[in-house]
Amino acid sequence: MVIDFKQRTTVTLAEVAAAAGVGESTVSRVLRNHGSFSPKARERVLDAVERLGYVPNRIAGTLASAGSRLVAFVIPSLTNIVFPDVLRGAGGVLEESHYQAVFSVTDYDSEREETLVSAMLAWRPTAVMLAGFEHTEGTLKILRASGCRVVELLDTDGTAADLAVGFSNRQAGRASAEFLLRRGYRRLGYVGHDLDLDTRAGKRFTGFCEALNLAGSRLAGREIRAGASSVESGRAGLKQLLERAPGLDAVYFSNDDMALGGYFHCLAYGIAVPADLALFGHNGLDIGQAIPQPLASIRTPRVATGKLAAELVINEAPPQVADLGFELIEGATA
Repeated sequence: MVIDFKQRTTVTLAEVAAAAGVGESTVSRVLRNHGSFSPKARERVLDAVERLGYVPNRIAGTLASAGSRLVAFVIPSLTNIVFPDVLRGAGGVLEESHYQAVFSVTDYDSEREETLVSAMLAWRPTAVMLAGFEHTEGTLKILRASGCRVVELLDTDGTAADLAVGFSNRQAGRASAEFLLRRGYRRLGYVGHDLDLDTRAGKRFTGFCEALNLAGSRLAGREIRAGASSVESGRAGLKQLLERAPGLDAVYFSNDDMALGGYFHCLAYGIAVPADLALFGHNGLDIGQAIPQPLASIRTPRVATGKLAAELVINEAPPQVADLGFELIEGATA
């Protein structure tokens, strides 16, 4: 049998109430599990819900109240494991407290972020979580007017709108340069993606160059790739950089994805790592530590960031910046 979905009608709360022999307010209380109702009424309501296939209208319920148990995440990417890790850390905490996470993806576009934040706020979430401190004035304006909690993630280099959880990207960049300089590398290059879009990568690059300058050195070459970061972009980026700036002895990558691409380029072209060329990444991803020569990198507290962010929202913590720090992984590529 073929069902014509166009002919189907949505089951209403009134129909559930009629089928259960109770008032609509009783159905609402049962479904929200809040307020007074008898065990018998609950049984009749749940039976009617199952028989009729009723789906509660969460939008209407949310807009009719002063808030909801939704926590909105507006993140730059899902292809980069960093953000799924943050969601994983937050998700367990939120679920235990009966909150629900919803998310949307900006593709590192600040104007799109503003549009998505506005759309999320229509659901009256308890909190909105975003990456970093750099947002359009329009985004900040609607967030301030919303009255909900705001959590800025994975950065501490800036002024928080409310809550912030993460680490200093600028200091991570400095630590990366200082490590390579201590190891005796002097002709350093950089391979990364669009620094104007990924502002946290831009801060790491700034910190890296600052440490070089303090040591009386400077960047010997750089390759900035258009588009999102990826293994392929890192492979192509290192190839281009070495053609334009031969003689480099170490390369700093904006993240481990791109550093892995650089590592594969070295394998393909017979470049000995680290004897001929040292490689340094960022994020400390598991895959980067699973290759024959584990990547030298910075391990970032991604899951812990999500977990603490969710706990601060649930516990109604006062505005604050929580710096969870980072860990330098020496690896075997530098």
